[in-house]
Amino acid sequence: MGGGGQQTEPGEPASGKAKGVYTWEEVQSHCSRNDQWLVVDRKVYNITQWAKRHPGGSRVIGHYAGEDATEAFTAFHPDLKFVQKFLKPLLIGELAATEPSQDRDKNAALVQDFETLRDQVEKKGLFRAQPLFFFLHLGHIILIEALAWLIVSMWGTGWILTLLCSVLLATAQSQAGWLQHDFGHLSVFKKSSWNHLVHKFVIGHLKGASANWWNHRHFQHHAKPNIFTKDPDINMLNVFVLGQTQPVEYGIKKIKNMPYNHQHQYFFLGMFCPRRIKTIISQCCNFKDLAWSLSYYFRFFSCYIPLYGVFGSLALMFFVRFLESHWFVWVTQMNHIPMDIDHEKHRDWLTMQLQSTCNIEQSSFNDWFSGHLNFQIEHHLFPTMPRHNYHLVAQQVRALCEKHGIPYRVKTLWRGFADIVTSLKSSGDLWLDAYLHK
Repeated sequence: MGGGGQQTEPGEPASGKAKGVYTWEEVQSHCSRNDQWLVVDRKVYNITQWAKRHPGGSRVIGHYAGEDATEAFTAFHPDLKFVQKFLKPLLIGELAATEPSQDRDKNAALVQDFETLRDQVEKKGLFRAQPLFFFLHLGHIILIEALAWLIVSMWGTGWILTLLCSVLLATAQSQAGWLQHDFGHLSVFKKSSWNHLVHKFVIGHLKGASANWWNHRHFQHHAKPNIFTKDPDINMLNVFVLGQTQPVEYGIKKIKNMPYNHQHQYFFLGMFCPRRIKTIISQCCNFKDLAWSLSYYFRFFSCYIPLYGVFGSLALMFFVRFLESHWFVWVTQMNHIPMDIDHEKHRDWLTMQLQSTCNIEQSSFNDWFSGHLNFQIEHHLFPTMPRHNYHLVAQQVRALCEKHGIPYRVKTLWRGFADIVTSLKSSGDLWLDAYLHK
């Protein structure tokens, strides 16, 4: 056994020594909300108090309490030397020499191979962005928005022109969504502060949403994708049941908040209205984000109230949101809903990401339409990599997966869409069978 022993305070060795030697069993026992340890590069850290001040939010770091967080730590932080200084005061010891570097029987060879791949990718400069790519993308968003307004301001607000304006605005909103995603992942500038600033501009002023809310939710999704209670993207507010486990659990418990056996049909109605309301409420707690968001609504209504009036401009905005939300949902869910969705299984980084994500075939249209999230596998493995480099690492990732027998799934765009519906129907049928017969 290591030197953890009996604790007087969460995470502090009873012996009073500044540093200790610990076993994985001891580390894993510190995984409650008020007592959290984790391991990075065999060093043991007590993050109990620090989690509350963690820039990415307490939940994302808390999801790794009691675990080896080395791979996640490396994946999320583009400047490891900078963040190391925050870790140093939290250091309480290290793993015993007899303990393996990976916890819970993870494949050490696979972990090492992926670390080698990451080193090779860094040496090739694939984490360096081309800022011009992103600012040209920003330019085309502004151009589309301007064109939408010019059409109705110059040629009138008839139904056909209004529909065209709506489609253009929804296109601009969707593309702005992909662009804010780039800056939110710190994948454009070397300085994180610059990424954060432009992220607030794009998601706040161009989309009317909250950067803080997005950060805290989205990094949880990347840290533990498709894992119940840890990935907020699969928290469907009891409107849907997902995967093969949840439907059976709901059915056995006789939970029937919705007719889940028809969820593949009502999915077409859209699913993010409750989530949008929660987003607006959450922004009220962050005044900077609220100011950025209000600037979007001020700009939108200043442009369209003179043309449509108050109620007409509100109707236009909600219709644009309806179109955009469908674009967003179909693109983001085709990579995740058909994949493995379950409770925590403590897999290594590569295996966890590959079992919860898949790719869509590359084409110029697919790249643009999805914001390069057709390379969802590469994005999840290297979340700070600029998207224009995903295709350059894809073949190496595929080769590594083949070496270790991990499925690397690539679909057509239409197959990706169809698999969402097929998966929802399958989950709904599982729920109905459990509800009626178990």
